[in-house]
Amino acid sequence: MRLISINVLMEGMVVGRTIWNEAGHPLLHKDVVVTSRIIDRLHDLNIQYLYIEDEISKGIEVIETIAPAKRLQAVKNITKSFNEVKQAKSTQASYVLDQQSKVIGHIVDDIMSSVLDSEDILMVLTDAYLYDEYLYHHSFQVTMYSIAIAKELGYSHEDLRLIGIGAMLHDVGKLLVPTEILSKPDKLTQEEFDVVKNHSRYGFDLLRNLHSVSLLVAHCAFQHHERADGSGYPRGLVATEIHPFAKIIAVADVFDALTSTRTYRKKMLPSDAIQIIEKGRGTQFDERVYDAFKRSIVHYANGTVVQLNDGNRAIVSKQNIIDASRPWLRIFEKEENLLLATYEICLSDYPALEITKIEIDFVPSAE
Repeated sequence: MRLISINVLMEGMVVGRTIWNEAGHPLLHKDVVVTSRIIDRLHDLNIQYLYIEDEISKGIEVIETIAPAKRLQAVKNITKSFNEVKQAKSTQASYVLDQQSKVIGHIVDDIMSSVLDSEDILMVLTDAYLYDEYLYHHSFQVTMYSIAIAKELGYSHEDLRLIGIGAMLHDVGKLLVPTEILSKPDKLTQEEFDVVKNHSRYGFDLLRNLHSVSLLVAHCAFQHHERADGSGYPRGLVATEIHPFAKIIAVADVFDALTSTRTYRKKMLPSDAIQIIEKGRGTQFDERVYDAFKRSIVHYANGTVVQLNDGNRAIVSKQNIIDASRPWLRIFEKEENLLLATYEICLSDYPALEITKIEIDFVPSAE
């Protein structure tokens, strides 16, 4: 299957992966033949990319680290737990969160088991799921990324679980931020942004007195927007003052924010988001954490068409667990001519070859 932009989706193409909504219902089934009505619907839903089946991508598979059914159930449980807190009176929010801690722990355990059992790097799927509430999906994603990074760093099982719970609850303070500000479609004013920034402190206050959750989890909520160079908030802490768990969650949080569609901007592809974060390596973000993150996350999803510095085109056929930034490629075009016989290479075996461009809008001349 091949990942393409909605801008080049045409009638007659065949859908490669099911798209799910928040309730776990399929919005668009795999193997459906695309019609003009489907294209219009996808535009209305603000979907940017989807997978199709075609000849150049035949046999290429996309296997998620966490199965769709497990992911959808986890997000559903997160939504239910967080809504319980949101609907409680402010004086009762911590008590309600304490009551929900067992459910949250089970969700983290399920995510941990999937990440730890997988021998592959973490696969990030693009627009496979639609959701009404960004916060709930974001909490799931950040937990998954944080556990993958911590696994790469060699943390113990006990610490992995603590990091997972800290990641799951890192934004819980946003439940106390007015919804009209969080869901505002335009850029926030400075005053509104200052209100949003309070979520770190709100989260700390909600979590620090819970009987069922470690105080470290509260510090994850308090510190995940702090930066090593002191440019973060709410306290402007520097590297030595930030807890290692919060440093992990900080990178996971930014990555998911960049690769998620928001009301005020489009999402980035994983490789572009990784490059943005790399600019802050050693200044905003801990070097060891960034390096582990880079090793843990898929840079170029299977089925992505890329252009190489020798002028050839290829499609990512599978991941390289030794170096996530240099995957296996199926070369299918030379000098703008489709090859009758494609062949596969691993970029790690060709040091002079580099990916110069991602071509989500590519349409083979034969189509």
